[in-house]
Amino acid sequence: MAARRRSEKEAKLPSGFTITRELPPGRHPLLAAFPDLGRLEAAGRLEPDSAARTRLFEETCVQVVEQDVWMYVAPHSLPKAMRRRWKPHVSPGSDCIVVGAEHLKESPALILYLDIFHELCHIRQRQAGLELFDRSESYVRRPTEIEAYRFAVEEARRLGVSDEVLRDYLRVEWVTEDELLDLFKSVGVSPAST
Repeated sequence: MAARRRSEKEAKLPSGFTITRELPPGRHPLLAAFPDLGRLEAAGRLEPDSAARTRLFEETCVQVVEQDVWMYVAPHSLPKAMRRRWKPHVSPGSDCIVVGAEHLKESPALILYLDIFHELCHIRQRQAGLELFDRSESYVRRPTEIEAYRFAVEEARRLGVSDEVLRDYLRVEWVTEDELLDLFKSVGVSPAST
């Protein structure tokens, strides 16, 4: 997780973005973890319909876990292809974003801001009937991931975040360097200069 903890000094987070960093492990309303999240401008960009936005932010929960994870949308059931190598929290019938306790407590606010909107984008996608865990495409080529990362990148740019910080944010341990370059291209982040 170290790479994603770097600088947020250049970003001015939206007024009203707050984090309840000391939530105990367990299930909590989304707005208990991120109060007033639904009132931010980014929430309106994510879900323009105010009634749907209210439902999204009031009905989504967060599950704080002790595992060393960032954030992910809990599957409603465990995908067969992942049963041997991934043991996610499963949330049948409800929309839940899993967040690692350490990530919530220690990661920079910018990273948590980008992560929560990335995951909320996935919640909306799933509500629209899209498959989030489609293994027919690589992670960086899944339309759902590209859309969610694009949303996060656009939000970061509105906050004045540089491509250097975005490259760091997009770097995750489960993708190769070539896949990472594909992701940069897909979301409009320039690769590092050589």
